[in-house]
Amino acid sequence: MIDEQVLARRDKVGGRRWMIAWLLGLGVLVNYFDRVNLSVSHAALNETFGISDVVFGYLSSAYNLTYAMCQLPVGLLLDRFGVRRVGRISTLLWSLASFAAAATSSIAGFFGARFLLGVGEAPTFPANAKAIGLWFPAKERSFATSIFDAAAKFASAIGVPVIGVLLVKVGWRWSFAATGLVSLLYFGIFSKVYRDPDDDARLTEAEREYIAEADGVHQEAHAGSERASLGYLIRQKKVLGLAIGFGAYNYSFYLLLTWLPSYLASALHVDLLHSFLYTGVPWLFATVCDLGAGLASDALIQRGWDASRVRKTILVAGTAFGLGILGAAHAHTPVTALFWISICLGGLSAAAPIGWSIPSMIAPRGSVGTVGGIVNFSNQVSGIAAPIVTGYVLLATGSYLWVFGIAAIYLAIGIASYILLLGRIEPVAAEA
Repeated sequence: MIDEQVLARRDKVGGRRWMIAWLLGLGVLVNYFDRVNLSVSHAALNETFGISDVVFGYLSSAYNLTYAMCQLPVGLLLDRFGVRRVGRISTLLWSLASFAAAATSSIAGFFGARFLLGVGEAPTFPANAKAIGLWFPAKERSFATSIFDAAAKFASAIGVPVIGVLLVKVGWRWSFAATGLVSLLYFGIFSKVYRDPDDDARLTEAEREYIAEADGVHQEAHAGSERASLGYLIRQKKVLGLAIGFGAYNYSFYLLLTWLPSYLASALHVDLLHSFLYTGVPWLFATVCDLGAGLASDALIQRGWDASRVRKTILVAGTAFGLGILGAAHAHTPVTALFWISICLGGLSAAAPIGWSIPSMIAPRGSVGTVGGIVNFSNQVSGIAAPIVTGYVLLATGSYLWVFGIAAIYLAIGIASYILLLGRIEPVAAEA
């Protein structure tokens, strides 16, 4: 049982760990500006390079292809070299990728820039999951995780309208150059601020002891199983259940991230500028749901509720609300479409921070990065598929009915995987 004196010290130990959480959130906000820039630029790129919906689908997935390929090695690199060293290289690469996109003179060059962006941003979520595991006791991880996960939604909420207006005013090249400059500034901030707890001179001894002692149960559960092999982890039902469920989440997430402005413009006949502005509504609602779920989860757990049951309920229920995407399939007005898309994204966003807090709870303590890489590999395979499948479905049917229907089927599979494979949220058995 956690020492009551540790809990009593909680308000006196300092807040360095929360500054780290907000730093990670800022990084996700910045790199999602890079990601949504492409969806905003769809019409402009078509005018510049003459691309079809199918080509745009492949272009949207180019980033995810290298991102996915890097996930398993990135997890191993994080466990070997740490968050700070891998993170510095990562942020520099994604900055260069945005500048390369702004300067390219051909669609082939644009593909190359997106491939580089995928390599640069690949460590982001596994690194953040590992950092939260290092900096926070288990009972605080859901909200800490929601800070960086909500930033992904908030980036779309403000990024699509802001980048859209910038694109209309000064052109798509300058919008990519602007995101490159912001990314470069974040590289400097991250390099200066981030350290692991053991290397952070500004972390007080009281806070260091609070993190370690308050998480004593978790550390004891991992004693003797500091690191497990990739082959062993990928065969575990809990890891597979989390990976499949999160893959379903990311399919719908990337479908809406890359195609929502185009859906509003082409299917519901909203003009280009208003489609950018309307797109921010469901993403803003998603941001609130993301942070709210993290807060609620930690509050209930700290009041003595069963931690696994709380997290599992939010995970499954949130993904079930994602099925609201079916409502958008039958919408005939922008208001109806945005209502159902908000329900979908709100539910999925509530589940997301819970899901991202789980790798540090089920993995051996030295293998959190590897488990995060496995989960994010599944995510990015789905992220690759969503824009491409959407392009082909639109070519074949000219309708978004089956576009959203396929996403709903995948979400149903994800819900089943959480229930049947993930099971109770607790550490996997030690590797023999």
